[in-house]
Amino acid sequence: MNKIILTNYSRLRLLLFFLPIVLLIIIACGLYSVDCLSTNGYIAVQKDTFLFMNSSVRNYPHILFNLTQFGDAMIFLSFLSIFVIYAPKIWESLITASIFSLIFTVIMKEFFAIPRPAAALSSNTFNIIGERLAGSNSFPSGHSITVFTILTVLMFAFMPYKIKHKVAFFVFVTLLGLLFAFTRVGVGAHYPLDVIVGCIIGYICGLLGTFVTKKYQLWNWIYNKKYYPIFIVLMIIACIIVINRIRIENLFIYYMALISLFITLYKSYATYLKK
Repeated sequence: MNKIILTNYSRLRLLLFFLPIVLLIIIACGLYSVDCLSTNGYIAVQKDTFLFMNSSVRNYPHILFNLTQFGDAMIFLSFLSIFVIYAPKIWESLITASIFSLIFTVIMKEFFAIPRPAAALSSNTFNIIGERLAGSNSFPSGHSITVFTILTVLMFAFMPYKIKHKVAFFVFVTLLGLLFAFTRVGVGAHYPLDVIVGCIIGYICGLLGTFVTKKYQLWNWIYNKKYYPIFIVLMIIACIIVINRIRIENLFIYYMALISLFITLYKSYATYLKK
């Protein structure tokens, strides 16, 4: 599997950064053209769209709350933990890309400091699912950045060779990512543009992580079985955290993440014993 991933990475070109950068410029110019680069203008220009999208899915709170958990890096990465054994190159890219996503998220949220819907709008005008988030850190959506960072790494790792299959695969992964990301509007945590920009930034972070690990071998220790006890300890900690979340919120997605971690724990332990 690692050979397939390395082959796919070798085909990547810097031109892939062109589209997301252009999209960010278009969004910025669009907001500027309607005089909405200010905090109040940013919120006002998409208030109606936010309320419409939020109210349209309010009848599916359980589905939304489960799907939005994919924006939690620990939950999403739990499903990919098995790749530590079978495709460590993916984890090289995921670790690097996640560092970029964390940096982008922290810097952009602190710089823009746009209040979330619950802080700027009356709470009785829209649907809130889960915790009521009211801090000044709405833009961009961290969950959306996480989703697209991870999906971008996976997409280019397993990209098909034929062009028609590439297009279909790209469309599928993008739509899946948008589904996960826009749950943030559905649960009342973010405005639509928070999500859209978050998706674009996540895509860029995924590309950065992939290109960096393509050129530099930063995490070679992942391939060494003597470090498996570290993975095992980390996965045990993750299991404890997920079990605690099940105790509090009892979401289906947490059970699936826990099963994934248990499978990886078993495989990791068995592989380590055979070293």
